[in-house]
Amino acid sequence: MPQTHPISDKLIAWYKKHKRDLPWRNISDPYKIWLSEIILQQTQVVQGLNYYIKFTETFPTIIDLANAPEDKVMRLWQGLGYYSRARNLHAAAKAVKINHNGQFPNTYESIKELKGVGDYTAAAVASFAFNLPHAVVDGNVYRVLSRLFNTSTPINSTQGKKEFQLLADELLNHKQPALHNSAIMEFGALWCKPQNPKCEECPLQEYCLAYEKNTINLLPVKDKKIKIKTRYLHYFIFNYKDNVYVQKRTGKDIWQNLYEFYLIETKEVTDPELILKNKNLKKLVKDINVISITTEKKHILSHQHLYAIFYELKIKKPINFENLRQIKRDKLSSIGFPQLIIKYIKNK
Repeated sequence: MPQTHPISDKLIAWYKKHKRDLPWRNISDPYKIWLSEIILQQTQVVQGLNYYIKFTETFPTIIDLANAPEDKVMRLWQGLGYYSRARNLHAAAKAVKINHNGQFPNTYESIKELKGVGDYTAAAVASFAFNLPHAVVDGNVYRVLSRLFNTSTPINSTQGKKEFQLLADELLNHKQPALHNSAIMEFGALWCKPQNPKCEECPLQEYCLAYEKNTINLLPVKDKKIKIKTRYLHYFIFNYKDNVYVQKRTGKDIWQNLYEFYLIETKEVTDPELILKNKNLKKLVKDINVISITTEKKHILSHQHLYAIFYELKIKKPINFENLRQIKRDKLSSIGFPQLIIKYIKNK
């Protein structure tokens, strides 16, 4: 077994003194550890904590999650974003139930076969749940390693992913992989932060080449950002008596399997008066009374900027359209909507 690296020893000593008390720590239940990792992908701890608590209370075991209706899973995930995570989470739970007799897989390779699980998540669950020697590399670890070794290889490049995995493997404490992985991630989150890292109080200062070369604020390096796509969404809330109409998003796009109001999307800014004359809208409802039109709302996703306008319309007859279903307006909170629509509903 490899000797422990002095950096690992210092990280573990730091971690024991400074770690946060989080509910997915000090447990070995692979289901709950996996759940926490999926929730915390692209989500900060302060936001993900309440979702973790809701999910573990609603679905205490992976079988409970596997048996749940998809709408219930999506409703619970509502507001957390990156909804493919929730769909993959549900699919993976079903796979564990069917293919593993309800027992969470216990090797890195078998964990990685689950839908939505990549190198990082497989390494995290394997080490935290089963204490297997697999080094994790998440955003915090990329930052720590890039500064320690003063490497400017882009972290989102193919070469960078290979290089940083090798560095992480080199530092890994094989005797205490779970403790080591927790320590280096926590160190990146609390100490070696993107802005204003605590360099003067850093226990790794003597090993840090970026500190020596004064390049801390230049690292880590990322390749150029993906081009931002702009979309214009016109949502129609058809009010019939105490009901409104909603539809489920089923295409391979943002918010798949969440609900929304009837939508007309345009590629550019379009005057609401022209939208109200849209031929598809006219076919759907002939007699409408415009109650209100909101001002434009901006909603930012990772690679998309959305601009939405909501049209409140009163209709005289029920709509007969296969994709639209009636729901009582006061029951809207019982189904899963994207955050953009949740904000609109709450403000009405």
